[in-house]
Amino acid sequence: MPIVFAGIADPVAAGYVESLARPGRNATGFTVFEYSIAGKWLELLKEIAPRLTRVAVLREPGIAAGPGQFGVIQALAPSLGVELRPIDVREASEIERALTVFAQGSNGGVIVAGGPRATAHRNLIIALAAWRSNSMNYCTVPQNRKIKRRPVERDELRRQFGNAGNE
Repeated sequence: MPIVFAGIADPVAAGYVESLARPGRNATGFTVFEYSIAGKWLELLKEIAPRLTRVAVLREPGIAAGPGQFGVIQALAPSLGVELRPIDVREASEIERALTVFAQGSNGGVIVAGGPRATAHRNLIIALAAWRSNSMNYCTVPQNRKIKRRPVERDELRRQFGNAGNE
């Protein structure tokens, strides 16, 4: 019986196929993530902050795509002169504690890998990343896929996210 899977994060890890190049069996479909895109996240961060030497990677190792995404970032980091600090995303208090410690150093940036917990804590993550420094650079990729970059001041974040840093 043929199988078409839709939206599987990692069909190999999930056991649907033997490999992406040669799925085997009667299975084919679509994957949500192409792991190489995770390397682009690090390259983009380094491009907008060239003096960057440390990156906190907020990830959810329990989701299928998590280890694959982190592996790509980890493989690329040395060639860009970046030291990684993986931070597992679980509870708001853990995120706050880890980002507070990370922010005590200099030349740092943050990559937030996709996942339901990261999405649930997005306001907290944005607020903490900005509040732990006087200002920060960040980028957004809106619907039209043009990257916008601008400095953000603490007061602006407090207006936008209110009490998000204290969740």
